[in-house]
Formats: sequence, C-alpha cells, structure tokens
Amino acid sequence: MSADLPTIPGNGIRTFVALLVNTAVANVSTSFMWFGLTFWIYIETRNVLSTALIGAALMLFVALTSMFFGTLVDRYRKKPVMAWGTGIALVIFVADAVFFFAVGADAIADLSRPWFWIFAVVMLAGAVIEQLRSIAMSTAVTLLVPDARHANANGAVGAVEGLSMLVTSVLSGLAIGFLGMGWTLVIGISAVAIAFCHLLLLRIDEPRIVRTEGDAAPTGWVDLRGGWRAVRAADGLLFLIFFFSMLNNFIGGVYMALIPAVEAAEQTVIQRVVPYRQQGRVFGFARMFEAAAAPVTSLMIGPLAEFLVIPYMRTDAGQAKWAWLLGEGDSRGSALIFVVGGFLAVVLALGAMLMPQYRSIVRQYARAAPPAHS
Repeated sequence: MSADLPTIPGNGIRTFVALLVNTAVANVSTSFMWFGLTFWIYIETRNVLSTALIGAALMLFVALTSMFFGTLVDRYRKKPVMAWGTGIALVIFVADAVFFFAVGADAIADLSRPWFWIFAVVMLAGAVIEQLRSIAMSTAVTLLVPDARHANANGAVGAVEGLSMLVTSVLSGLAIGFLGMGWTLVIGISAVAIAFCHLLLLRIDEPRIVRTEGDAAPTGWVDLRGGWRAVRAADGLLFLIFFFSMLNNFIGGVYMALIPAVEAAEQTVIQRVVPYRQQGRVFGFARMFEAAAAPVTSLMIGPLAEFLVIPYMRTDAGQAKWAWLLGEGDSRGSALIFVVGGFLAVVLALGAMLMPQYRSIVRQYARAAPPAHS
C-alpha cells in the first residue's frame, strides 16, 4: 500500500523550517496565556479544584473537536486552514483581553461570580482552536519533507511542542509573578499577532487534491466515519493509535514525559501508510482518543493519590517499606505513583510489541516506502 505522497516542492525543507518556527511562536504564545491563567487563578484563590477543572477541560474539548479539525484539514489547503485557526484564535484572545480589562482583575478572581468562568471559557476556546494548527502541521510534513526525513521532521515538531510546554511554564510563572495577568495577556496576544502576520506572508506550494473514483472524500463537517475507514484501511494502524499513543497519554495523565518520541513515531507511520488526502482525518481521529486519555487518568489518579497513596506513604509502615526505593523526602507518595505508572507503561508497551498487529504495521510501513530516488 502506498500513501500516495505528494510531490515535494524544491523549497520544501526551507518552507517547513519557517512553518516550524511560526508554529513554535504560536504554540508558545498560546500556552503562555493558558499557563498564565492557571497560575494566576491559583495565586488569587488558592483553589486547586479550579485549576484542575480548566486543565482537564482543555484536553476534553481538544478531544471533542479533533475530528472536526481533521476534516477541515482534508477539505481545504493547509496554509488557509492554519491561517484561519490562528486568526480566529487571535480574535478570541483579543476579545477575552478586552473583557478582562473591562471587568477588572479583582472581579474575575472572585470564583463566586460568573466573570472568571466566562473569562476562562473564552480563553479555552482560543486555545482549542489553536490546536487546529497541530493537525495541519502533521500533514504539512508529508507535503514539504521527503519521506526519508519524516522521522527527523516529526521529531522536530515534537521537540517544539515539548519545548513550548517547558518554556511557557517558566515564562508564565515569571510573567504572572512580576507583571500580572493583564500584561501576560498583552505579551501573549502580541506574539500570536506576529505569528499570524508571518504566516500570511509565508508561501506554501500545495497542489490541489485530486480525488479519484472511490476515494474517501470528507463527508459532512465531522467525518468520523471517513476517519475510521482511513484508519482501518491500514492494517495495524488502529492498534498503533490505541496501544502506543493512547497508552502513552494515559500515562501522561500521571506525568508528562517520553510523549514527543512516541507521537513522532506514530506520525511517521501515518504519513507513509495513509494517503495524503486522508491524513487530516486520521490525525484528528488519533488526537481525539489521545486527548481524551490524559484527563481520564488525571481524574483517577488525583483522588487515589490524595486519599490513599500519599497518606500511606506518610505512615511509619509505608516509609519503612519503600525507603530503599523512594528515599525519605516529602514527595514519596507522588514518586511511588510515577514509578508504578512508568513500570506499567514499559510492561504494556513490550507486550504490545509482541502482538501480531504490531508486526503487521511494521511490514506495511516497509512496503509503503517510496522509491529510493524520492
């Protein structure tokens, strides 16, 4: 099976690098504001539940919208889709900033009034729409980068996403601590605006998608059936999504690490075995399940840690039993959860690699390789 790869333009790599930098700025800016909201509301209220709810809400809405975004990516060219996503997110962030300054920080920080929830939901909408870029970016790798360098390009995309999470968590904390939420919004919106203007000036040579008889064109605006058919058409791909990427994000609900590597590997396989004109729906399908996984374990592990594991690790019996492995620090309860979660991830991943579906997708990936001159 061939993924029907598009012809790579002569300036493909250069365009990809420019698009990657643009995506990095947009992702960092959006995460900067979203982390800023989380830090700010916790500092103002000391309410852990509110921060947990808005964090879980982001992943939940990403899961609910991913198939819609994937259908848009397959229906239209990639640059307009990215521009629409960034432009709409920019408008939403500006509107939210106007609301923040009009209502006032003190009123919004009062959780007994509706203003915080309006402010948070509007920012949530902007952050979710920005996720449209991530799906389009995965298909842009197929468009702009030769097949032999897909793994490198996907690794770069994953590194950008991981770095944006790392950098913004620090920058947001500093911005909230020294400048406050108002200036955090101003800085973040300015950076998104710069990325939007740069994207409009960026030229991407993308051919029109020509569909042949029997081709799975998008049906409706949320083509879940088309995404399912495209995934099922590649034997073993559904297994890859569920047992590797979704499993990885289940563990990500416990702690966020090793994720870029797994997702880069998944994207490299999809870009080769799935036809280019169907990749948006497949990436949307995968992201729908991946995004839904982390909040599930977060909501499961939170109460388990709070009411069972951490109290147990504070007892003399718990300390004596696990000191050889976890030491004598104050975070032994969390450390135990991390150790168990990591051990289960390794065991399940090794078991999955022994299953026939894994061997099938490996063989199909090898068969779908383009000629050497490509």
